[in-house]
Amino acid sequence: MIWDFVIFAVAMFALTKGADFVIDESEKIAIHYGISQYVIGATLVALGTSLPEMASSMMAAYDGRNEMAVANVIGSNIINIALVLGIVFVISSRIMPDRDIFGKDGAWGIFPVMVFIVMVIDGSVSRFEGFLLLVMMGAYILFLIQNDDEIIDQVDEDLSKEPFAWKPTLLLLLAGFVLVIVGANFAVDAAGNIARAFGVSEWVIGLLLVAFGTSLPELMVALSAAKKGNGDMVLGGIIGSNVSNFTVVLGGSALIHPLAVDLAKNAFDIFSVLAITLMLVFITANKLYTKSAGIVLLIMMALVIEHSVNQF
Repeated sequence: MIWDFVIFAVAMFALTKGADFVIDESEKIAIHYGISQYVIGATLVALGTSLPEMASSMMAAYDGRNEMAVANVIGSNIINIALVLGIVFVISSRIMPDRDIFGKDGAWGIFPVMVFIVMVIDGSVSRFEGFLLLVMMGAYILFLIQNDDEIIDQVDEDLSKEPFAWKPTLLLLLAGFVLVIVGANFAVDAAGNIARAFGVSEWVIGLLLVAFGTSLPELMVALSAAKKGNGDMVLGGIIGSNVSNFTVVLGGSALIHPLAVDLAKNAFDIFSVLAITLMLVFITANKLYTKSAGIVLLIMMALVIEHSVNQF
């Protein structure tokens, strides 16, 4: 069993490293073609940091592991808000975005979660519903483009100074996607073996172990942005990533294989992601980007972990 943990750790490293390549090279392409920094941060970076979730959930759906595919998305969104933002708020001296996050982006933080809950009332996310989730992501990108009137510094300054060349960019993009796909395959297999070894459900493994590993890119991006005092990227990146998880990741997974979801059995976790998302909306509405808010978020994270551990 120890080898499963080793394989899982190596696979997670490959996932995160591959996502780094894709994010950096996507930014270079966007900068080269004059795409605004705000759109880059809210779309390319957010989608890039969701690549591990996307690859893991789609691979799990392909293997028929519905619980792991859905739990990965729910766990990733919980971790993005409760753990990542909780840590950022606690350790940062000042996080105050210039953008009106609540007024412009608050609704997009909660809409995908509510649509997902409505979809799973009948016990599954069908292929048609998966297509609708992808359409929602298209609507979100259209919204960002139409509201691209605030250009904020969300791009790595070092990247903007580097000369652009298609050949190395395409090679690194290809390497990034290969690392993500291969890493996801091994991570899902190892996580399934770990679940069986401990006698717990794949839902719990997906909710905690896989979700934490796939959320590492969001954590790294948020911590880096927090060090630079870029509150817009911290909040915008998390919201964009969460929208991507519940639209592109779930939608793509459902297209591969309809996802069965036991709402009654997993009600605590499903409504936890709703409550934690509402907490984020409350924080942005009242501009509570403080250590106290961070502590509350970490407490909510601890409650989710405690509930999951009790299922072992």
